Amino acid sequence: MRFLIKYFLLSLIILFNIKFFCLDFDAKYAFSLLEKQVSFGPRVPGSKAHKKTVNFILDFLKEYVDTVYVQKFSKRVSYSKKDVEFYNIVGILNKDKEENIMLFSHFDSRPFSNKKGKPTPGANDGASSTALLLYLAKYFKENGFKERIDFVFFDGEDGGSITHPDEWFIGSKYFSENYSGNIPKIAILVDMIGDRDLNIKREINSEIVNSKLYDKIFEKAKKLGKKSFINRLGFFVEDDHIP
Repeated sequence: MRFLIKYFLLSLIILFNIKFFCLDFDAKYAFSLLEKQVSFGPRVPGSKAHKKTVNFILDFLKEYVDTVYVQKFSKRVSYSKKDVEFYNIVGILNKDKEENIMLFSHFDSRPFSNKKGKPTPGANDGASSTALLLYLAKYFKENGFKERIDFVFFDGEDGGSITHPDEWFIGSKYFSENYSGNIPKIAILVDMIGDRDLNIKREINSEIVNSKLYDKIFEKAKKLGKKSFINRLGFFVEDDHIP
């Protein structure tokens, strides 16, 4: 994960012609943001661990961005048998700029485990990408980043199933239906970046929408010697970038 953070910083600097080059970062601190989330327990919407995570993200963002707001809504879901409250969280750095970059992550974890009897901690799926965005909010604030960035944390990404496909991507669907701000010049969704053996290919839905951005990212990854970035088509992935 620490290498991904450094690559991500380099990518943004190169892609957006950012005029500073302070690339030192605290890898232990970045990883501690992941550990903090996991320490709450599985972040299933409606749970105490989930609400603790919401408060943690809000408190963290308030220190490093100009504006924080929450999209709060409720929806009945099959795994709880009742209405559950969901919270999309948005933190905006340099809010007065007209053009914006959007970075997305989801922070919830699955209500069902693939391993019977063992809860799903969501360290990779949910916590890793959220830790990255939180770290970037702090990093860009402290290093004088001048672009506007909207850090968007989706809720309710991971609760769907074969029998309830409408319960995938609840937060991102709600966000896309209710967002009234600027269309971002760049939008990047980050998910599941904590794998020990991380391989990133060109996801087909994203390739169709913006292959030129992929070209830039993979070109820079090659120059930086990042072998985790494999410049060929991968799979169709349905995730928060679809809504």
